[in-house]
Formats: sequence, C-alpha cells, structure tokens
Amino acid sequence: MGGAVVDDAPPGVKAPDGGWGWAVLAGGFVITGFSYAFPKAVSVFFKELILEFDVGYSDTALISSILLAMLYGSGPLCSVLVNRFGCRPVMMVGGLFASLGMILASFATSIIHIYLCTGVITGLGLALNFQPSLIMLNRYFSEKRPLANGLAAAGSPVALCCLSPLGQVLQYHYGWRGGFLILGGLLLNCCACGALMRPLLPPKKAENLEESIPTEEKKIQPKKKLLDFSVFKDRGFIIYTLAASIMVLGLFVPPVFVVSYAKSLGYEDTKSALLLTILGFVDMFARPICGLIAGTKWVRPRTVYVLSFAMIFNGCTDLIGSQAKDYGGLVIFCIFFGMSYGMVGALQFEVLMAVVGTEKFSSAIGLVLLVEAIAVLVGPPGAGRLLDYTNVYMYVFLLAGCEVTLSAIVLALGNFFCIKIKHGETEAKLEMALNAAEKEGLNRGVEEEEDHEGEEEPKGKDNGKVRALKAGEEEITVMETGEKEEENTSI
Repeated sequence: MGGAVVDDAPPGVKAPDGGWGWAVLAGGFVITGFSYAFPKAVSVFFKELILEFDVGYSDTALISSILLAMLYGSGPLCSVLVNRFGCRPVMMVGGLFASLGMILASFATSIIHIYLCTGVITGLGLALNFQPSLIMLNRYFSEKRPLANGLAAAGSPVALCCLSPLGQVLQYHYGWRGGFLILGGLLLNCCACGALMRPLLPPKKAENLEESIPTEEKKIQPKKKLLDFSVFKDRGFIIYTLAASIMVLGLFVPPVFVVSYAKSLGYEDTKSALLLTILGFVDMFARPICGLIAGTKWVRPRTVYVLSFAMIFNGCTDLIGSQAKDYGGLVIFCIFFGMSYGMVGALQFEVLMAVVGTEKFSSAIGLVLLVEAIAVLVGPPGAGRLLDYTNVYMYVFLLAGCEVTLSAIVLALGNFFCIKIKHGETEAKLEMALNAAEKEGLNRGVEEEEDHEGEEEPKGKDNGKVRALKAGEEEITVMETGEKEEENTSI
C-alpha cells in the first residue's frame, strides 16, 4: 500500500516527528475513529433490525463481527496493496468502498444483504483506510511515536461519542434505512483523509549525492517483498500475535452488548445509548494520556508490560461489571472499561511497531490482523449465542473478562521468559561479531603492511564498526577494516 508514487521510507530519510506529520496524524485520527467506532455505533440499530428481519441477538451481532473481521482479515491484502501502490491511492479507494457499502445496505431486504453490504463492503473499505494510516503514522513519527499513536487512537472514542447519539437521532427521524444512507455519505470523508497521506521524499542533498555516484558503484537494492513472512521468525512477534488473538475474543464484546444490557433492564433507548457515550468520553482522554506516559524514558522500554497491565485491568473490569444490576452499576462499569480500553488502544500498535521495526511493520500488521480476524469472527457471535441460550448478560461479560485476562498473562509471561532469552542470545552474537571483527582487522592489517609498505594504515577507530538494529532485531552488520561504507554512498 504502477504509476502511483510508492511511499516506502527512502533510505536516509529521518522521520520528521512533526511538520506535515501533524496533518497525517489528523487524518489517522478520523480514520481510526471510523474504523473502530463504526462496528459499535451500528449496534444502536440492532433492535430495529431484529424487528425488521425477525432475527436474534446473535444474528445482529454478526454484523459487527463481519465489520471487524474484514477490518482485521483484509490485513495481508492491504499490506500488498500498500507496498505496491502506496498509502494514498489505497485509502482513497477504500473510502469509496466504505461509503458504497452503507448506501447499498439502506436498500437491504434481508439480514444477508446487511452482512454483504455493511459487513463485507464497508468493512473492506475501512480496512483499506485503517492499516495504511498506521503505516504512515509510523513513518512520520519516531521519538514522538507513542504520543502520536495515543492521539490517533483517541479518534475511536471521539467518533463513538458522536456516532452513537447521531445514530440514535437518525433512527428516530429517518428510520434505520435513512440512518444507513446518511452514514454512508459521512464515510466519504475517508477519501479526504487519504489525500493527506503524502509520501516522504529524500532530502535534495541526498538526491544530488546519489546522482553523482557512478552507476557501477551504487549498491544494488533488493526488491522489497509485497508480504514479508520473515516476521514469523521473531519470537516477540509470535508472542504478540498469540496474545492479541486471545484478547480480541473478548475485547469487543462489552461495547457491543452494553446497550442491549441496559435495554433489558427496562431503560429507554436514548438513556441506554448514553452508556456508549460515557465509555467513549473516558476512552477519549485515556488514550492520549497513556500515549504521553508511554513516551517517557523509563516507561517506553517497558511498554509491553504496561500493555499487559492494561489488558488485566480490562479483563477484571469485565468480571466485576458482570454483576451490575442497575443503570448506576453500568455507568461505573463504562467508566472503568473506557479507561482500560483506552490504554489498550493506545499501546497495542506501539508495542507491535517496537517489536518488528519500521521496515517490516507494513507486513507485520497485515499478518497480525489476519490472525486476529478469526478470533473476531468467533468472539461477539459466540457471546450472542451464549446470550440467546441463557438470556443472562452476566455470563457474556464473565466470558469476555476471562479471555482478556488470559491474553495479558500470555503476553507478560511470554515476554519475560522468551524475550529475555532472546536478548541474551543477541548480546552473545554481538560479542562474537566484535571478536571476529577484531581478529579479521588484525589479519587484514598485517597483509596490508606486507603488500603496501608505503601506505598509511587506517585508524583504529575504523576497525570493526558494529551496528545492532533496534526493537529486538537480531541482524548485526560488521564493517571491517579497509572496506568502504557503501551505506553512506547509497543515500
């Protein structure tokens, strides 16, 4: 994600951490809002859809599940399209798909039509916007990336605060069909956000330097893979993917069912929908604050454990909230759920970026979302079937809480035991590389003295320059004595 400008980060281009990046952040804010809030916001139409098509809770919950499954399951496709055409054109086409799906759904005559239009078409359109916006955010921000992720993630609760009451008003004045039609027009704003995703360009000095280098001296760059499966060799990526897959089984269940829970207790529709607004309002402030804290020097190296804490917090909130018996109890649940949900939302992709690095992030996020899509398809519908069978909301929230808590345990313990071992192996390889470089440097120095007696020896500082890549990558580059630094000439 041709004739389009492919927006790979060019060699030697440093993330600006500002400038046009703030416009990219604004676009990502809106896209994240639509992508994550839309599956929850459409839940305000579920009661009308149940009456219109004579279906059950699990049938309507499948709409949100398909939306999320497309958002997640289209990950590899988005990665390929972004790597082939660039983020901007992919996002603009995605905006058209998202709008078209909701417009077509307004003419639906069966629940299957809703699944295909709202679920598949709109879900695909949102996916083609969401993933490229994260990739561009990762390219424009480095030092301020945790804060940028937190601010962009805040788009979800802001949109939820707006879309949930808006959906209620649209349903009251225009019915669910008119509401779907207006929401379809609203989704065209995704195209405008896509237009903000300007590719990063190398500095003019670097371009002039590259042009001055003879063609035969230029380092041949390997062709970038459209989908890089080498991320599965990284233990950190495997642990993250497993934990995230377990987490999404229960993470999205409470926001989908909390409105119906309130209605089942006898509260009116508007008052019930207000719960999502309260949840979103708390979530709105939790995300940027958490991103700001995660960017501090002490916390940033430990963000994976902060994410684990946020997941345990969220799971325990579900377990305790399952005992709510009145509207006041549900309000308290939504406040604490919004806090924990915001922390998870602000940190989940920041941790993934730290694990795999910038180069592999476009492929890594696509593969992670694909694996999570299976869990998303099982989570809310499974909870809906449990509700149809028991007609007790407590069991639904208990199940969701257990799943999220289990994922936190997997992430924390897996990172503590496996990644700690991996860091030890990396340090050992680094030490071996240094020893090998020193020995090779001495050998080459003796040979040069014999062959070129009149020439000056290179300075000792140049013997064995070692660079270890960030975020746990195990690649070690050793530049030996006498070799030219081809990386500098390729910029």
